[in-house]
Amino acid sequence: MTQPVLYDVSDHIALLTLNRPEAMNAVNADLATALGEALDRADHDPSVRVIIVTGTGKAFCAGADLKAIAKGEDISVRGNPQWGFGGYAEHWINKPVIAAVNGFAMGGGTELALACDLIVASAEAKFGLPEVKRGLIAAAGGLIRIQRQIPMKRALELALTGASLDPETALEWGLVNKVVPAEQLLDEARALAAQIAANAPTAVRMTKRLLHEAAGANSDWDPEWGTGDAWKLNNDRTMEVFGHPDAIEGPMAFAEKREPRWAD
Repeated sequence: MTQPVLYDVSDHIALLTLNRPEAMNAVNADLATALGEALDRADHDPSVRVIIVTGTGKAFCAGADLKAIAKGEDISVRGNPQWGFGGYAEHWINKPVIAAVNGFAMGGGTELALACDLIVASAEAKFGLPEVKRGLIAAAGGLIRIQRQIPMKRALELALTGASLDPETALEWGLVNKVVPAEQLLDEARALAAQIAANAPTAVRMTKRLLHEAAGANSDWDPEWGTGDAWKLNNDRTMEVFGHPDAIEGPMAFAEKREPRWAD
């Protein structure tokens, strides 16, 4: 039986490849379960520092498998429904996740990309939330995340029209980090992942967590310094990082003009 998600680790980078090319990597229960479990595996593997998610064939992910749904099949994750659509929409991953969007990523495919921390897109990629054209809404996190990642007017345009978005426009709007020729996609995603993986793992994880936590916190200005939600979160995460051995190793390696040897 073909594995719905391929899993490979090298140089501290886990590459997760959606592998249903005959269905444009549409999400059924097998793929959702496999992706959720692969993400969980990478998140708990101390040798992994960064995760890349991509797809085989012409599509990154075509969203929900409508043929499976039409047959009355449940496409949710087996055993872990709390992980949400595709095993990822509501599945917190401590380590940075990069979407390497190789092609078509409409609807749920865009929602999976939005769940990732960074997006490198092929020049052949295509994004969009066309659910309103089907009498539906982008309920797998699309409407929550899109207006946090691009300006509200842009988010409304995309979600209300259901129009597709080419990668160059997605780059201009700030939805993706880089657009590269198709043949350079994985190399570029790996290069970006390698830059992150070279840094202190604990500091990277806490930086990701604090950025997401602070996005929903109060103002960064507080008359009672350090008592507001944003500053409390900042102080809590800072103490976790500064109390880790890497916080000593980093400055010491700099002073000794050598590469740091991170504790994990």
